[in-house]
Amino acid sequence: MNEDFAFDPKRLTVSAGTTVRWVNDSDVGHTVTAYGDRIPTEAAYFASGGFESERAARNDVSGGLLATGDTYEHTFDITGTYEYVCIPHESSGMTGTVTVE
Repeated sequence: MNEDFAFDPKRLTVSAGTTVRWVNDSDVGHTVTAYGDRIPTEAAYFASGGFESERAARNDVSGGLLATGDTYEHTFDITGTYEYVCIPHESSGMTGTVTVE
């Protein structure tokens, strides 16, 4: 994540069972929040802050914020496409995709 309000990389392809780590190297807070309807139906929901749904994450944005230097990890066990967003910077286009093969 960087100051341009973009995930870097924006798209990532990994093998099933891979743990992805996001690091906030920006001077502002960011979230990693899965779009609930844009992940495989059998996959576990993921969001910084440990929320169990997109609605819960959106209702408590500050609870999911990663400060400068903070990290968030998620292990992707189910194949498919996972789309996610930084809630505070969604309007700036700060979205990302993980494809699990």
